[in-house]
Amino acid sequence: MRPSGTLSRGAQAAKFTFRTLRYRNYRLFFFGQGISLIGTWMQMIAMQWLVYDLTRSPKFLGYVGFMGQIPTFLLGAFLGVLVDRWNRHRTLIVTQSLAMAQAFVLSALVLTHTIAPWHLLLLALYMGFVNALDIPTRQAFVVEMVESKKDLVNAIALNSSMFNGARLVGPSIAGVLIPIVGEGMCFLLNGVSYLAVIVALLAMRVTRRVAAAPAAETPPMPLPPLTPALAAPHPLITMLHELREGFAYAYGSRPIKYSLFLLAFLSLLAMPFGVLMPMIVQEVLHGGPQVFGLLMAVSGVGAVIGALYLAGRPSALGLERWMAAAPALFGVALMAFSRSDVVVLSAPLILVVGFGTMVQIAATNTVLQTVVEDDKRGRVMSLYSVVFMGTAPFGSLLAGLLASKVGAADTLLINGACALIASLLFLTRLPAMTRSLRAHAEQAATAAKALSEVAAESRLAAGGD
Repeated sequence: MRPSGTLSRGAQAAKFTFRTLRYRNYRLFFFGQGISLIGTWMQMIAMQWLVYDLTRSPKFLGYVGFMGQIPTFLLGAFLGVLVDRWNRHRTLIVTQSLAMAQAFVLSALVLTHTIAPWHLLLLALYMGFVNALDIPTRQAFVVEMVESKKDLVNAIALNSSMFNGARLVGPSIAGVLIPIVGEGMCFLLNGVSYLAVIVALLAMRVTRRVAAAPAAETPPMPLPPLTPALAAPHPLITMLHELREGFAYAYGSRPIKYSLFLLAFLSLLAMPFGVLMPMIVQEVLHGGPQVFGLLMAVSGVGAVIGALYLAGRPSALGLERWMAAAPALFGVALMAFSRSDVVVLSAPLILVVGFGTMVQIAATNTVLQTVVEDDKRGRVMSLYSVVFMGTAPFGSLLAGLLASKVGAADTLLINGACALIASLLFLTRLPAMTRSLRAHAEQAATAAKALSEVAAESRLAAGGD
């Protein structure tokens, strides 16, 4: 009887962990995007390897990373206003189609042996513009695929597990294909993989969600009204007013403000280590694309473990403690990784780095998505993209320049130390963060109870009639 009971409890735990898959739209998105992300990870690995193979320059690795992410820094906040205005479902179909076109162009250039370093910079910039709109739209669209807001934490965590599950498969495939058929085939397969998510999006039945979320625990900063001369307004004036409103709202909420500041610090000074991995593999570990793919896949294993752990949590309460601990965890592991020159030691260390990085990113995303009001979700998630991906180009550029001076290994050591500093700084804000999240949870519970009572009274009144 005990094995049966154990199995039953395991099955119940698995059902709880994957509970959001019962929603048809989310299920379509999960599997369609999962296939597409395998191709995306193949392209990321092949792109980094191709850049270093063509140039042998850590600076150029930084330049490509910079070009691919600077559009988010420049335009992310403005595009967040459009995400709140536009149909997110249709926007995703357009952005995924544009990304597919980039993969096909890149594959054509490589397969015809006409690729040059400047092509990589230009195509990275193009993809940066696409991602600047696509990422906040995808983040904000999650709430439209999940019918019950209580499952939002699970949906975000499963999104992270999907992303990093692909991170297991994609780099492994790329590591096998690059020495056999070259990087061009990885780019071509990525282009084809976009069809899966585009078909999934077209198969969805999406209805507009009415924004009805409880207010943040700290009221937003007051905004002066538009002057009469501007009240009959040009669309740009209205857009700027909405943008200012989004900034004020984010700054007025402790959970949002503290989360974004922490992520910005980490993205700029701790997380850019990934751009130097091809250099580490070739010059420190003396490996080829197979070792590169292996390390990225192992990092993905750690990330999936972290994402599944978060998926099994019932709420966002307590995640602020993980936001403080995760940077210290992956910082120490990254510092140890920077001192290793053998794969057998580097692999388990990069697994811990993957776990800590994933928990940090997913916990931040979950906290933001939980506390933000629906009518400001696009703007807040665009700020999330700006501090996560928008600061990354400067981090990539800094990492590349630093590696050219002190070497890739010492640069990773510095990245790990910065993660530890970030953890200590966030600890000073942890008590206030915890109080704010608890207050928000109580407000949300009160609002849900009131809504439930109104619904019950309506049903009774209807029955009486």
